[in-house]
Amino acid sequence: MKLLLIEDNATMQTTLRRSFERRGMQVLGCEDGARALALWQASLPDAVLLDLSLPGVDGLDVLSQARAAGLTTPVIVLTARGTVGDRILGLNSGADDYMPKPFDLDELEARVRALVRRSGQADPGARAPAWCGMHVERDSGAVYFGGQPMELAPRELALLQALLGKPGHAIAKERLFELVFPGESQVQPEAIEVVAYRLRKKIAHTGAQLVTLRGLGYLLKAST
Repeated sequence: MKLLLIEDNATMQTTLRRSFERRGMQVLGCEDGARALALWQASLPDAVLLDLSLPGVDGLDVLSQARAAGLTTPVIVLTARGTVGDRILGLNSGADDYMPKPFDLDELEARVRALVRRSGQADPGARAPAWCGMHVERDSGAVYFGGQPMELAPRELALLQALLGKPGHAIAKERLFELVFPGESQVQPEAIEVVAYRLRKKIAHTGAQLVTLRGLGYLLKAST
């Protein structure tokens, strides 16, 4: 299961990320409301955990924009705004559930899994994006080829997952950087090129080709 965590409190984001990763989930983090919608659209998570008090763009505005853009991902709002009026406002803006801070991590996990089950987006063992014999297993996030899991470093895996989501279509380097290096502002943007170089060699035997489009980004295409 892939979660998008939109939370500007660094301590809270780290705590939630570690907790969910220990429970076998993949977590993408975003601390800025202005970047949240683009990351949401690029990563296509199974569920979103959304704080309301965000820099740049307020969480409710992010949620409203996402729903207006046709994103149906289940959303749980996590916020210190705990009044009934705030909850109603969040639910009316498109949230599926609402948990005021502080909250119990076990209860939060249970609510996330329940929402995803009801939405039908992450049934155990379900297979997602596929291309040239490769497919992403939604439950684990692993990429398989010929029935065997591919041996990829975490950043190579994140890049391949993103590219398999839109094979044959260019994805901007900026978006891929956010997915491969989430929240790592100290990393230089050129680092994505190193990951792409390594991944290109590892998928050469699959019949897929990782193409660099100068000024645009990267795409996957079938080798001719």
